[in-house]
Amino acid sequence: MASVFDVSAYILHKQGSMTAMKLQKLVYYAQAWHLVWDEAPLHRSKTQAWANGPVVPSLYATHRGKFKLTKNEMSKGDLSALTSAEKTTVDNVLKFYGKKTGQWLSELTHAENPWKNARSGLEPGQRGDAVITHAAMAEYYGSL
Repeated sequence: MASVFDVSAYILHKQGSMTAMKLQKLVYYAQAWHLVWDEAPLHRSKTQAWANGPVVPSLYATHRGKFKLTKNEMSKGDLSALTSAEKTTVDNVLKFYGKKTGQWLSELTHAENPWKNARSGLEPGQRGDAVITHAAMAEYYGSL
């Protein structure tokens, strides 16, 4: 199983530089769709429902304070750590979501149940750290 850093490095390698927000959302969608298509997590890191959408805190810690990221900034990641099935998932996610902006992806996550349900009881913009579970992702995206 790949790490969140491996997945991030692969995304940046395939797409080129992007905003930190966009990378977080692409990592989220790659995890969600891998749960649906392969019935297994893509990486083990937890995803939390932050005010601006789903965020993997361990990934955030590596890019905190940076707006734009390049493949050189994901030195923790190993492209060869992804299996062919994992690469296929990420490639398909990039085909669908890759040309969208980070803001567009954030707004999309705000309209979807996994993020909304994890944020239940919080005001818009309020900080929160509730985990978006694999079960919630698999159930919601599997129903689409």
